[in-house]
Amino acid sequence: MDPFSQLAQLQEGLDEMTKTVAGLKNDLLDVLKENTELKVENQLLREKINKLDKKEASAASKSQAGLKSLRNIYNSGYHICNMYYGSHRDEGEDCMFCLDILDNFENHAQPPKKD
Repeated sequence: MDPFSQLAQLQEGLDEMTKTVAGLKNDLLDVLKENTELKVENQLLREKINKLDKKEASAASKSQAGLKSLRNIYNSGYHICNMYYGSHRDEGEDCMFCLDILDNFENHAQPPKKD
């Protein structure tokens, strides 16, 4: 094969490699763009999760404060049930309606278990 043919063949190979490199460059740019978008989306989702966690913690602390208030009122000798609310309980006697409210309040105030 003459040198001119070899040079032409080499140039064709280089042109093909240049196209391949350009294609790889475009693919890499697409991957980097998608990666950046996913990082931003991931960060936004983390922020939303943190906000939800804070709201749940705040709601749980409010529930605990409410439970403590109800328990204090009941322990002070007053009814907290809707049937006798605010009336004085006889000393040493429990009210099943009041106790049911406290039990339900305690069961619903506990934060859900995370798996």
